[in-house]
Parts: sequence; C-alpha cells; structure tokens
Amino acid sequence: MYRLFLTLRYLRKRQIAFFAIAAIMLCTAMVLIVMSVMGGFLDTVKQRARGLLGDIIVDNKRFGGFPLYDEFIAEISKWPEIAKATPIIYTFGLLRFPSTGATHPVSVVGVRLDEVRNVSAFGAGLYYDRMYPGTTTLADQQQPLLGRSAASGIDLPEPYRSAGAAAHRAGVQDDDATPNIVNRLLHERGHPGIPGFYAANETPDGIGPPALAGVPSPGIIIGRDIVARRQPDGRYTRWYPRGEEVALTIVPTSLSGSIDTPKKLAFRYADDSRTGIFEIDSKHSYVDFENLQGLLLWDAAERADGSGRSPGRCSQIQIKIKPGVDADALCTRLTAAYRELPNRIGVALTTTEWGLVQDIEAVTWEQSQVHVIGPVENERNLVTMLFGIISIVAIVLVMCILYMIALQKTRDIGIVKSIGGSSVGVASIFLCYGAAVGVVGGAMGAGFGYIFVRHINDFQTILTDAFGWRVWDRSVYSFDDIPSTVRPEDLARIFLVAILASTFGAVAAAWRAGTMHPVEALRHE
Repeated sequence: MYRLFLTLRYLRKRQIAFFAIAAIMLCTAMVLIVMSVMGGFLDTVKQRARGLLGDIIVDNKRFGGFPLYDEFIAEISKWPEIAKATPIIYTFGLLRFPSTGATHPVSVVGVRLDEVRNVSAFGAGLYYDRMYPGTTTLADQQQPLLGRSAASGIDLPEPYRSAGAAAHRAGVQDDDATPNIVNRLLHERGHPGIPGFYAANETPDGIGPPALAGVPSPGIIIGRDIVARRQPDGRYTRWYPRGEEVALTIVPTSLSGSIDTPKKLAFRYADDSRTGIFEIDSKHSYVDFENLQGLLLWDAAERADGSGRSPGRCSQIQIKIKPGVDADALCTRLTAAYRELPNRIGVALTTTEWGLVQDIEAVTWEQSQVHVIGPVENERNLVTMLFGIISIVAIVLVMCILYMIALQKTRDIGIVKSIGGSSVGVASIFLCYGAAVGVVGGAMGAGFGYIFVRHINDFQTILTDAFGWRVWDRSVYSFDDIPSTVRPEDLARIFLVAILASTFGAVAAAWRAGTMHPVEALRHE
C-alpha cells in the first residue's frame, strides 16, 4: 500500500516530474500526429488509385496488347463471382488546342464509358457529367454555345439546359469551378448560375440564341490539370470552353513493333476528369474504345499473309467482382482460363498472337499499384521510425529526473527500509512512479494528438486567416485537405509504448533506491 501512497504523493508534490510528463506528452502527440497524417496520406493514395481500377486487372504488360478480350469477357460474365468487366486500351499521343497552340504529350486511354462507370469510380470524377447529368458522351457531338434567352437572359441549348436545371433542382452544388462573369450576372438577376465554361454564340448582330455549333466530332475527356489551373482554395479555373475542338495525334504500331503513319483526328472537349492524383490528371485523356482501336489498327482485320482474320486487341481488362469473393484465388483461375481460351473456343492464332495470350496474368488492384503504394508505405514507416528515435530523448529525460528524485529522497528511502520495506518494494516505488508518469503523459499526449489531427485543417485555416501561412496549398497538392486518419489501434499502441518507455526510464532510479543501505540513507544530509 505504501508503494501506491508514495507514488501518488511524488507525482503530485514533485513539480520537477511535470517536465517528465510534458516530455512524454509531446513525444506521444508527435508520433501520433505523424502516424495519422502519413497514414491518412497512404489511405488517400489507395482510395484514389482504387477509384481508377477494377477489383482485378487482366494484363500481359505488352505494348501490343492481346486478342480475344470480347470472347473472354463474354465467358467470365457468366461466372457467379464476376459483376462486370470491360476492356481498356492505353497508348501515347499529342493533344493540341488550336485556339491557343498549346500541345501536351498525353497517355490516351480508350474506354467504353458506360461500362467503365460500372467497373470503377471513374464517373465520379467527371465535372460536367455531375453538373449536367447524361450529357457527357464520347460519341460525335457539337459545341454548345451560350445565347440570349427570354427566361433568364442567357442560357444553354438543349439538352444541356434541361440537364443543368435538373441538377440544380436536385441540389447539386458547383464547388469545383471558380465563379465567372456569366454566373455573377445571373445571380444578380436572381437566376441560378451556369456551371463550367461555355463559349457564347457571337453573331454580327451581337449574341445570338443558344445553339449547337461546329462539325460533329467524337468526344474526349481530358485530365483536369491539362485544361484548368487549381487555385489555393481548391477550385479550378478552366481555360477552354466545353465542346472546343482539339486535335489528337497518335502513332499506330503493329504486333511486331513497327510504326505506321501517324494519325491525327479532331475531337471535342466533352468533359474533364479528376482522380485527385496529379500525375494522372495532368497527363491522361480518354476517348471511345472502338474509336481508338481503329486509329491504332488494333481492330479485327485480314492478315497480310492471307492466313485468316486477326482478332481485335486491347491493352487491359478491368473486372469488378462481387462482395465476399476471394480475389487472389479468382486471379489464379482467371489467368489459367485466359491462357486456355484459344484452345477452348477453337480460334487459330499466329505464333505472335499466341505469345500475347500466354503472357496474360490477372492481378488484384493492390498488386497492380504496388509501385505507387509501396513507396508511400515505406515513407510512412521510415518517418514514424525517425520520430520514434527522436522520442528516446523523453526516456533519457525521465531517467534523469527520476534519478534526481531518488537522490533527493534518500532519507525517505532509508525510513521505508528501516521499518521493513524490502529492496524490491522500494525499487518498485520508482518503477510505479515511472509508469504513472507514462500513463499521465501518454494520456495527455494521445488526447492532444487526437484533437489536433481531427482539427488539423481548421488549424491551417486559422494560420491562413491570421498570418497568411498555408501549409497545405491546394494549388500544389492533389488532395483537397490535409489527409489524416486516427486509427484506434495506433493510438492504443503509442499509449502503451509511452508507458513502457517511461517505466524503462525509471529503471536507473529504481536500481539506485533498491541498492541503497538503510543506515547510510538515514545518515544522509
């Protein structure tokens, strides 16, 4: 009982112990904040990468793609584990905006838009599709032009006007685009704004009625950081009006790797996509799968040697599986099924085409993105380890403070031993004292760290408003907010380590008190 009494008394009365508690508190809070922010960053990267992909990716890592994708999709769509599958084509090209002369090297992705919406979260990042539901398409289209309207003074042609009105009635808010002069004028007149950037129908007599103009051209979805600039508040200022004509140049390649004549085709800017990953949003554009397949000469065609018809090719198949399915086991099954597909359906392939099929491998989305996720995980572990090493200073500080207390309480130790206290019992007083310092400091640090992480973006707002200092500039970073995730298991682990570290720091003081001779202790001045 005397151990608890003396431990609590020393904890309350010895003010120097407050420095040890403060050290444990700060180290606990520091490690928790670092682990939470880095863990949140990792979770956000995983979430954004996951949103672009299906649950399983079928690929052969060859630039020439692989054949029989439609036959394979038709076959696996009957499997009870498969929810949806869609083919994808990846290639490279040059995207040019004739109005400004700007040219961008881009990764061109061929998709079946309706299918890819059901396989991944690609559709969630489309701006105009959210503000004008159902108007984003990769099919041939004209440019919508703003014009004079009797109802609101200025409006869009159909179907854009009706789609925008429906989104407004549904409460869809434009929290992405910076306000423009058209919206300010409409708001002054009491009318809802027109989200996005549209060109006006300029005529010799002024502004004409809303219209669809230009030669119909296929739609293209462009990465948002190609057509817009992100502002510090997280909103985007777009440079090009919706429906503007752009030119895309690509270079077809054969199965043998030979290069054909470059092809240039006009597209219309149908929408822009934001995944939240700058490397993707600044370099990717999306066109119709069949359209790109024809441009690359990857569609089905008669072989040059007259040996039959070569099947069409794709670069990848993305698959969405149903909940509860073992993805790893399904990957093994899909790989074996694809490699046996030519024999199973009786299709004659050339040696080169057969090799493309035999290189097929199905992997989970985590395995396909290990080159992105792995480095972030290593960075999180490294930073956490470095801050953990820095926290050793707190252990040394606890050791010094408790050792000083043990020296100051020499007479108390002598009295306890003289009335029957054992060396182990006296030593345990200081071990309990160290543990108590760890409990109090760890609890305070965990509480402070948790509150700080939960309100870290609010603290940044305060710093920005008061001093103009923005740590997380949204025009630089892809994420809207400072990512942070406080995991209960991390909090419990850090709290436990704080107690153990503080207790370890008390070992020297406990040893000094336990080995002290009672007579010498009583004679101590």
